[in-house]
Amino acid sequence: MTFKTLDDVSDLNGKTALVRVDFNVPVENGRITDDTRLKVALPTIKKLLDKGATVALLAHFDRPKGKVVPEMSLGFVAPALSALLGQDVAFAGSLDQRYAGPARVVLYENVRFHPGEEKNDAGFARQLAALGDIYVNDAFSAAHRAHASTEGVAHLIPAYAGESMRRELTALDAALGNPQRPTLGIVGGSKVSTKLDLLKNLVSKLDYLAIGGGMANTFLFAQGYDVGGSLCEKDLKDTALEIMAAASEADCRLLLPLDVVVAQEFKANAANRTEDIGSPLTDADKIFDAGPRTVDELCKIMAGAKTLIWNGPLGVFELPPFDAATVAAAKFAAEQTRSGKLVAVAGGGDTVAALNHAGVTDDMTFVSTAGGAFLEWMEGKVLPGVAALEA
Repeated sequence: MTFKTLDDVSDLNGKTALVRVDFNVPVENGRITDDTRLKVALPTIKKLLDKGATVALLAHFDRPKGKVVPEMSLGFVAPALSALLGQDVAFAGSLDQRYAGPARVVLYENVRFHPGEEKNDAGFARQLAALGDIYVNDAFSAAHRAHASTEGVAHLIPAYAGESMRRELTALDAALGNPQRPTLGIVGGSKVSTKLDLLKNLVSKLDYLAIGGGMANTFLFAQGYDVGGSLCEKDLKDTALEIMAAASEADCRLLLPLDVVVAQEFKANAANRTEDIGSPLTDADKIFDAGPRTVDELCKIMAGAKTLIWNGPLGVFELPPFDAATVAAAKFAAEQTRSGKLVAVAGGGDTVAALNHAGVTDDMTFVSTAGGAFLEWMEGKVLPGVAALEA
């Protein structure tokens, strides 16, 4: 897809850029515990300031459901953003009129305080459009929502992708839209049922697809293997077989575990053993990770791949030693990426946590923090906030 970026805008002196950002930050006792989402917005804000614009920021926080909830006000974000930006950030408690104060950056109140936001109400979209001369969407993580501030306003004033949005779309296009081949996907997680659309879309686009985590147990069970007392959606046996058939038809090779790490207790450093697939298991035996043979095969495929897209861990990475497969695969992916042999794009909450745990997040080509939007993009769905930016 083609979309306008801030490079397509020249002189913004005397104009206001209305920027949709994602400031839905984690907070404890009134303090921001992770300011990553604020930092992600800085390149766009600085670029617009350099072009002479006043920057008006739109964001949501939590789920007030169209009502004013004082404890969900965005007021606390302005000073934190000001400290990161190194200049004053004003806070406007109302979305009724343009900010007319001296600050060149203003953060408006939580857009979700208004019932028209999540309904994508045309009147509310016009109200928002009146706050700026151009619209910039820099919140990919909210782009799967057709809300007034993510989709509606983009049709009313000239619309552009912000720097973070541009990086996200460029990376995802490199991973799925127009990738270098061979392509490898790694999909993990606990349940097949939560990633059916994803799996069906990926087998039609990738050369290899590795399935890990609890969802791999469902595929093993569908093939007749013993999974003991492991997490397994046995009622999805036919679905798993259909996905395997679709992969075969699309010439996508599915990579399922060759061996597994089994334990009888779900706790850190529990007594465990490695078993080949097909070994008899008791009802007390539970599969918590992929085994070393599986990782070796995965890394062998990865060594010949040009593009990797990763969503979900290979095992219960939160508990050692069941993090071994995920960490080993992540470190190998990072090594391949650093050496320029692999374009590695990853995303989703558990994935980001797993890569952070392995200490390789910064080595990947791109890591998306957008959970739902990243997943829907990989499922092949149209994201309203992105479609509205198409040139």
